[in-house]
Amino acid sequence: MTGSIRRVPFDVESYSRRSRTGPCFICAIVSRDPGQPEEMIYDDGERIAFLARFASLPGYVLVAPKAHIEHVVRDLTEDQFVAVMRVVRRVALALEASVPCERTYLLSLGSQQGNAHLHWHVAALPPGVPYEQQQYHALMAENGIIEHTPEEAAALAATIRNALGT
Repeated sequence: MTGSIRRVPFDVESYSRRSRTGPCFICAIVSRDPGQPEEMIYDDGERIAFLARFASLPGYVLVAPKAHIEHVVRDLTEDQFVAVMRVVRRVALALEASVPCERTYLLSLGSQQGNAHLHWHVAALPPGVPYEQQQYHALMAENGIIEHTPEEAAALAATIRNALGT
């Protein structure tokens, strides 16, 4: 990837085990579990957005409803779906205003076998990333995750919050 991004290897096996056997990480964030000290960037009482702990791109953000909903389409009414997508769009625009961005990726990932809580991934692809390292390659933690200090994460979250106007 580009610039001064510091990458470290990602332990996929431990992550997979924790995702499949541990408590719901988003529910833990919502309940303010000290084991999930994520940098929050948005909370409107029904939806949250926070910096991804295992980010493969600078400013990688997750957006989720606070309620434990699992299916991206069938568990939401149309109004609920549109409300979440409004937050996804707001966060994506704030992210683009906060980090260098050639393209913004939006995905809803998860599985009934792990990370079942509905969430959207909002990730900004930095300019200049070679084509072969874009798209899925850029999003895969298996290719390394960004190493940052708690102070760097807090500063980035503040920048995005400022762009959001929150």
